[in-house]
Amino acid sequence: MSMNYLNKYEKYQYIQEYESCLNTSSNYEKIIKIGQGTYGEVFKARHRQNNKFVAMKKILMHNLGDNGFPISSLRETKILRLLKHENIINLIEICKSKATDGKYPSTFYLIFDFCEHDLNGLLSNKAVKFSLPEIKTFIKQLLSGIYYIHVNKILHRDIKPSNILITKNGILKIADFGLARPFSDKNSGNLGKEQVVTLWYRAPELLLGDENYGPPIDLWAIGCIMAEMWKRVPIMRGQSEQHQLFLITNLCGSITPSVWEDVKELRLFNTMQLPQRKKRKVKDELKNYIDNPYALDLIDNLLTIDPNKRLDADTSLNHDFFWTDPMPCDLSNKLLQLNHSMFEYTMASQRLQNKTNVTVAPPI
Repeated sequence: MSMNYLNKYEKYQYIQEYESCLNTSSNYEKIIKIGQGTYGEVFKARHRQNNKFVAMKKILMHNLGDNGFPISSLRETKILRLLKHENIINLIEICKSKATDGKYPSTFYLIFDFCEHDLNGLLSNKAVKFSLPEIKTFIKQLLSGIYYIHVNKILHRDIKPSNILITKNGILKIADFGLARPFSDKNSGNLGKEQVVTLWYRAPELLLGDENYGPPIDLWAIGCIMAEMWKRVPIMRGQSEQHQLFLITNLCGSITPSVWEDVKELRLFNTMQLPQRKKRKVKDELKNYIDNPYALDLIDNLLTIDPNKRLDADTSLNHDFFWTDPMPCDLSNKLLQLNHSMFEYTMASQRLQNKTNVTVAPPI
């Protein structure tokens, strides 16, 4: 299946597929709302016939295309049909409700395998503590999923803890592909000026207006998340793009052509006031929380300012962090001990994030 931009025929084809859904949402019983985002509401639900738990993502009807259907949902569906991997959320089917008014005939839902937890909820719960082998397993699974996504020429573009789901058996699933887009090797995609990636996990090249970004933006986000596994809060919580760049510079050193040769070509580099003569201190800052030298080294390499020098997923998976004792371990025992889902913590965290005016980029 070609992953080029959706042309008019592809849009029509996918809209027809949505319209011709054989299954209706009445096959599912909603239990509780577990997520709310720019692109839709998510509910825990149960299939009325087989009693299987699922996640129902209600598609919000905004950012409509020419055919009156959200382009981000068409892209998400197309990408999820292509990507089949243990560490990527599985799209079961598309279903729709009966028409309720004349403005739009139906409400559409994406039906996914249900995951009991998300990483944001787990990190927000101080009662849940992770050992070094458990952290290794989380990050290894995350990198494995991203490696597969990138091999298939897709950028996720919104890697963050609330988009990382975990089953009760300890299997990590990357979710929410509403911002995902294909890229090419020639120019890494030429994906334009639109903002992507939640601010706290946004790479410096995005903040400086790079329109030819590529897979390194997802690896930067993983570096932030890996550090967060120990600190338990986002390591750089900017209130604006300028503030986020300040925090990045304060941790990773001044952004100059001497450390990132191509930065002088970016449109915002010469217009933004960036801190000067800041030394890189990723390891020094994080060693207060992380006592494993291999973990510090991997994070340091993922948070490399120059995207051309940032570790890719394949190289990261071969890092000594994963191949020295203690080795990654099975997570099922840890998660089976939890008596309830961690999504309630995520909902509270999202409300807090909204109060700080840190917004997720709109779909494009």
